[in-house]
Amino acid sequence: MFILGVSCYYHDSAAVLLKDGQLVAAAEEERFTRIKHDNGYPAQAIEFCLRQAGITSHEVDYVVFYEKPLVKFERILMTTLGAFPRSYPVFRESMIAWFNEKLWVKAKLRTSVDIPPDRVLFVEHHLSHAASALYASPFEDAAVVTVDGVGEWTTATIGRGTAAWAQPDGSIKGENKIELTHEARFPHSIGLLYSAFTAWLAFQVNEGEYKVMGMAPYGSPRYIDRVHKLIDIGDDGSFRLNMDYFSFHYSTHSTYNQKFVDLFGEPRKKESEFYTTTTHPRKDHPQWSDAIAAENQHYADVASSIQVVTEELMLKMARHAHAVTGSKNLVMAGGVALNSVANGRIIKETPFENVYIQPAAGDSGGALGAALYAYHVLLNKPREFVMEHAYWGQEYSIDEMKTALDEKGFPYERIEDDEKLLDQVVDRLTHSKVVSWFRGRFEWGPRALGHRSILADPRRVEMKEVVNTKIKFREPFRPFAPVILEERTQEYFDMPSPEKYYPARYMLLVTNIPEAKRDDIQAVCHVGGTGRLQTIRREWNPAYYRVVEKFGEATGVPVLLNTSYNLRGEPIVTTPQNALNTFAKSDIDALVMGPYLVKKK
Repeated sequence: MFILGVSCYYHDSAAVLLKDGQLVAAAEEERFTRIKHDNGYPAQAIEFCLRQAGITSHEVDYVVFYEKPLVKFERILMTTLGAFPRSYPVFRESMIAWFNEKLWVKAKLRTSVDIPPDRVLFVEHHLSHAASALYASPFEDAAVVTVDGVGEWTTATIGRGTAAWAQPDGSIKGENKIELTHEARFPHSIGLLYSAFTAWLAFQVNEGEYKVMGMAPYGSPRYIDRVHKLIDIGDDGSFRLNMDYFSFHYSTHSTYNQKFVDLFGEPRKKESEFYTTTTHPRKDHPQWSDAIAAENQHYADVASSIQVVTEELMLKMARHAHAVTGSKNLVMAGGVALNSVANGRIIKETPFENVYIQPAAGDSGGALGAALYAYHVLLNKPREFVMEHAYWGQEYSIDEMKTALDEKGFPYERIEDDEKLLDQVVDRLTHSKVVSWFRGRFEWGPRALGHRSILADPRRVEMKEVVNTKIKFREPFRPFAPVILEERTQEYFDMPSPEKYYPARYMLLVTNIPEAKRDDIQAVCHVGGTGRLQTIRREWNPAYYRVVEKFGEATGVPVLLNTSYNLRGEPIVTTPQNALNTFAKSDIDALVMGPYLVKKK
């Protein structure tokens, strides 16, 4: 049985394909169109999924959409009418978008996949999120927490889920069921609250929230009391926004209003330089100004304050989920579940023994959740699948790589012996060179996890600035992730039993680095002595594992700096051509593409 899951028309459109409950392929549309966070119909992602399975659209048994469009349309209509006439611009734009395509999702799916109308299914947005985590996890039962901007009406849920597992003797143990017993509803949304600060800090909403999280460590949470003027939080994790400070429910261009500005000050200017005495304690920034540094410190302090409030809210939600379910397991999804600092605290500061977070926690993951929910709950099929890695995208052949290389004209050599190839990579890394890495199927979700990565020496603090300014062309305060051999994790990170922490595999948690090790990995040690790590096993990605292992053998440090293989504002590279274009436009020193070692002229 083939089930196609689809998400689109908000942000991060995606498609996934299940075969008898097993994941075959999953990809965001942005990887093919090269439009970051592409929200259009995922025609190319669907085509890839079918091609990966070796089937045509006629062989698909069900198509499942990740939310219920008519309910979402109801929310938009009621909200804009309730705020009329201020909301007229929102009403006008929404009606154009909805009547042009969003209301006709079912017809679009039927036309695209050629499937009978009774085989097109719709799953509520937050049920899709819940299923994307629960039915990808290894758990028989779990507490469920989903948090995002907004789905149809719901913005956050707490509940419980159970799974029916196929046993070796052919019997079935358990029941497939998800009950979301607590919810927050629009306009009360922690995701939209965080996005208001994202916009105020001059980052793009639905794209720059992780930049807020990256800026926060450079500040102090001095404005928590002011943030609490915007949101009331209960001990059980319930919350309500004070809508006097927001305009996202009636404005097409602003999420906050003048009262918000009166409380926190004038918003940060877009593309302005960011430096403070925290980032440059010697005041050695080339454009140093005491006044600008003080202004930036204010922005960092506000970022720190909203981050801390978000963490505390997430902790309260998780603790309440444990209290009402009694489960030792927690699963999480929704865009806010990508907040890796909050995730690290949930793992460390709540009673849960095990935590699983969907690596594509945002809207793209809804496509997977919708398909899994249909297979396990609606069709009542038992589970046999656990998502152990995130390598579900397209792979390219050696011939395709060679054709692209010959067209671009870069000098390269083919090295059949992987050990010799990796020796050359490690030699470059230990001599302060930056190496991009292109192998295997591209990753599912927003993180580069060793198939489309940029690698550098984490021991040299200057590598952070080199990669940020000369290769990624992005803000200098942005941190990088350390990738480490799973069995060596406890030496460098505060993480007992790293093999049980699924979020660490997906670069979804931040944890402390012992003081004795911070100087050893300066380029990936965040302000305050933490790191957003990725743990790896040989069986998930042998060559990636081996290059980290070899670097450890050469230096004594089994860690590399890993960041996504893309330039600022672009999706992670997909094809060999994408990889070579990015290689050409940046100061990356060498590229590993399959068996090829590519160099600059």
